[in-house]
Amino acid sequence: MEISAAGRLEVRITTADVGKRVSVRRLSEPGVAGEKFTDTVGVLTSWTDGVLLITRKSGECVRVAESALVAGKVVPSAPARRRGPATSYEELARVAARAWRPVESERLGGWELRAAGGFTRRANSVLPLGDPGLPLDEALAAVRRWYGERGLPAYVQTATGAEGTQELLCAELERRGWVREVTAEVWTGGLAPVADLAEGTGVVLSREADEAWLARYGRKGVSDVALRVLGSGPSVWFATVPGADDPAAIGRCVVDGRWASFAAVEVDPARRRRGLATAVMAALARRALDEGASAAWLQVETDNAAARALYARMGFAAHHAYHHYREPGDAGTDG
Repeated sequence: MEISAAGRLEVRITTADVGKRVSVRRLSEPGVAGEKFTDTVGVLTSWTDGVLLITRKSGECVRVAESALVAGKVVPSAPARRRGPATSYEELARVAARAWRPVESERLGGWELRAAGGFTRRANSVLPLGDPGLPLDEALAAVRRWYGERGLPAYVQTATGAEGTQELLCAELERRGWVREVTAEVWTGGLAPVADLAEGTGVVLSREADEAWLARYGRKGVSDVALRVLGSGPSVWFATVPGADDPAAIGRCVVDGRWASFAAVEVDPARRRRGLATAVMAALARRALDEGASAAWLQVETDNAAARALYARMGFAAHHAYHHYREPGDAGTDG
């Protein structure tokens, strides 16, 4: 925290610093056991009526009373990752969008409105990379009309925790009553180390998701629309470990330039902890290397401890968090 020449803590932030990353110390709430002070680091997303709103890397919004501030300062953006591929949020967001395409999309300025009959939030949400070309309330009204015409709830996909992410937009959506659902993270890592983890013997690769693959896929009753989304992307591969009846394990990979994305890595519950997920990813990684990729990314939910441990052992680490905000007063969808 900022300390003056006299040794006193000082508040060195003002309302002019909204939008910047800050570190603040405040008095703990009365009756809270433990430390006298609480520290918070994140993006200052608003400062009105004597209350600061700070959005942490995780997307959590923290309200801080101005009267409780003890110290505060602007701090540099989160440091770049020291290992793994260097990349920006925007690059990853665009690569991720190409790996999971909707069946219908429309531009609203720098925003892309995407729809796929309700199959997953990712394919049925707005990707707001840039200015919509309208004031925010008008843009959100246009979004709600567009999804309403298709019988779908309106979702906006946002991100927090990296340079260029959308903490300010998150705060504005929450202020308008939009509901944050399913916070997850995008992790990145080197591709070659994944390929070296296992031989991948017995893994069958295909350009299409056949009936056996779909039998293991977690989403039952996959429609033609879902098949179009699953098969979308620059270079798509499906991996299957055959079993006596249904496959023992499956996975999906999309190769896009230097990037390989991993998704739908699923293992028969009765055959877990036998290295099948690793074998599937290693086989897909080798194919991606053959196509010229060198970096990898994947998405993992924050409460999936087993997957997070597996991916950490493979050399992946979190790059940013992403969220889906649902319009007020509507029911949600899956994925």
